[in-house]
Amino acid sequence: MDYKSLAEQLVKKCVKKGADAAEVYIESGRELSLEVRNGDIETAQETSAHGAGFRVFVKGKMAFSHCNDFSDASLDNAIQSAITFAKTTTPDENNVLPEEKEIAAVADLYDPKIRQVPMEQKVTMAKEIEKLALKDARITKSAGSGFYENEGEIFLANSHGLVKSYNASACTWGVSVVAEKGDQKSSGGEYCSRRFFDDLKSAEVIAGKAAKDAYQMLDPRMVKTQKAAVIFDPDVAFAILGGILAAINGERVLQGASFLAKMMDQKIACEMMTLIDDGIKPRGLGSKPFDGEGVPTQKRIIVDNGVLKGFLYNTIVAKRAGVKSTGNASRGGFTSLPGIGAHNFYMAAGEIPPEEIIKATKTGLLLKGVTGYGINPVNGNFSGGAEGFWIENGKIAFPVKGLTIAATAEEMLNGIDMVGNDLDLNRSFTSPTFRIKEMQIGGE
Repeated sequence: MDYKSLAEQLVKKCVKKGADAAEVYIESGRELSLEVRNGDIETAQETSAHGAGFRVFVKGKMAFSHCNDFSDASLDNAIQSAITFAKTTTPDENNVLPEEKEIAAVADLYDPKIRQVPMEQKVTMAKEIEKLALKDARITKSAGSGFYENEGEIFLANSHGLVKSYNASACTWGVSVVAEKGDQKSSGGEYCSRRFFDDLKSAEVIAGKAAKDAYQMLDPRMVKTQKAAVIFDPDVAFAILGGILAAINGERVLQGASFLAKMMDQKIACEMMTLIDDGIKPRGLGSKPFDGEGVPTQKRIIVDNGVLKGFLYNTIVAKRAGVKSTGNASRGGFTSLPGIGAHNFYMAAGEIPPEEIIKATKTGLLLKGVTGYGINPVNGNFSGGAEGFWIENGKIAFPVKGLTIAATAEEMLNGIDMVGNDLDLNRSFTSPTFRIKEMQIGGE
C-alpha cells in the first residue's frame, strides 16, 4: 500500500469534512518475539500491523481519533468522529500544526539484515545465551532469555503541505538468571539493543554480565546509617536523569511544576555535568529525522558545564511559551497525541576510568540498583531504596541491600566530583559512572 499517498488523501478528506487544519500519522510495522526458558521455546510470535491517527482542528478546537482498519468506511468514520468531537472541546489559540517541511539527516536507522537472518538462527541465539549463563556453577535457575526485533515505517502529513516518512529497525537479545545460596536468591540480567544486527554484543559478554550481576549480590551485609560518597553505575543513570528530564519538560515549566522552571541560564550543577539530547545520532536508538508531529530533530546541549541552557517543547506547548518547538514531540504510536520527550538523552563522559573512581573513594556506596522515583521533578527531592557494593579504602568490600539514599537535586547535581570515561552511547538514556561526594545513606 502507498501509505504516503494515503496520508495526503486523508488530510484532504479531513479538510473536506470540515476541519480547518488536520494531521494524519500512519504507522506500519512488524514485530518478532522469541522467548526461551530452560532450553525450550516459550513464545514465538510475529505480528504485523498498521494504523492511522487523526488530529483535527475546528475553529481552534482540537480532537483526536485513530483506527487500524484501512477500509474506506472505517477511515471515514474515524475522521468524522474526530471532527464531531472537536466541535465540543474548548478552543485554544495555541492549537496549531508545524509547518517545517525539512527533515534532519540521520544515518543508519534501518538494517535489512535483521529480517533476513533465518528464524532458526534467532532461536539458536536465544538458547545459546541462556546456556552460557547457566554454565556458571553459581547460577541455579534461568529466568528466561530472548530475541526481539521490530521494524516499521512512519508517514506523517498535515494540511500545511508537510509530507514526511522514515523507516527504522531495532533488535534486542539477552538473558535473566538467578543465583542461590541457602535461602538466598539473587537475580541478574543483561540485554543488548541495537539498530543493526551486527552491532549486538556477543553472547559471552551478555551472559557473563547477567551471571555476575546475580552471584555478586549474594551474602549482602548492612551498614550503619551515615553520610558517605555514592558512585552511580550507568545501569542506574535513570535515577538522576529521569527527574531532570521531567523537570525540563516545557509543559511542566509552564505549569510551574518543575524545580528548574526559573533556572534558565543559571548554574544548576557542577561544571563537570553536561547533558545532551541528540535526535540525529547515527544508529541511535532514540534517533529519528523528525519528531512525532513532523518537526526536524536536532542535537541540543541542555546543561552546559553545569548551566541550564534549554527546555524541551512540542509545537503547541512552544507556542504557549512564545518559543519554537525543539523537535521533542514524542509519540507512543498512532493511538496517541504528541507529548514531550527526549531522543538520545545522556550525560557527557569525563576522563576518569571507573576503577579509579572506586580507588579514590575511602568509604562509600557503588550503587547498582535503586527503587523509587528518583529526583522529584516538582520539588527536586530524591529518595529511594538502594543496593550495590560497599567500598572501604578504595576497594569493593561486600555487597549491600536494603539501604536507602536521600538528598536534594541541588545537593546531588552540585555534589558530583568525579565523572567516568565509560559512556555507552548505544543506550538512548544513559550516563557514564559518576560520584556524588556525599549523600545520606540509611542503614541500621
